[in-house]
Amino acid sequence: MEAVETVDMAQLIMESHELSTMINQSREVVQYLEAKRWMEADEEVQRLLELFEKKKEQYEDVQRFGKYHPDYNHISKEVRELKRTIELRDSVQAFKRAEDALDELLYQVSRTIAHSVSDTIKVPSNNPFLEAQGIGCGTGGSCGCSTKKLS
Repeated sequence: MEAVETVDMAQLIMESHELSTMINQSREVVQYLEAKRWMEADEEVQRLLELFEKKKEQYEDVQRFGKYHPDYNHISKEVRELKRTIELRDSVQAFKRAEDALDELLYQVSRTIAHSVSDTIKVPSNNPFLEAQGIGCGTGGSCGCSTKKLS
């Protein structure tokens, strides 16, 4: 019978702090924080976000009645257009790109840790394309996708 080696929890926690420090000092985190500051300093974005919150409240009110509310189409269109206007701002686009890059880094770190334990551990991601590269639907059903290896 093989002896099972146990891990010193204190050592594991120290190593995880080291990893988190490395992540916090990464290019991705630095760019994310810079982009976030730029977006928060963009007065037009802040004005649009404030307006968006008000429109969103109106949208939630008309949602209660759905398409039968007389202002449903008008409010829905305004919310979509305002959202698009916000998304087209340079500072918002830079923030979204930096956020995606940081999410990718965190996903890769999580995947590395999880798959060092077992290739069948699911690693959630905010990016559906990253999850599609993973282990399939993960249900373990007749498709057998939960046993597929990552590429």
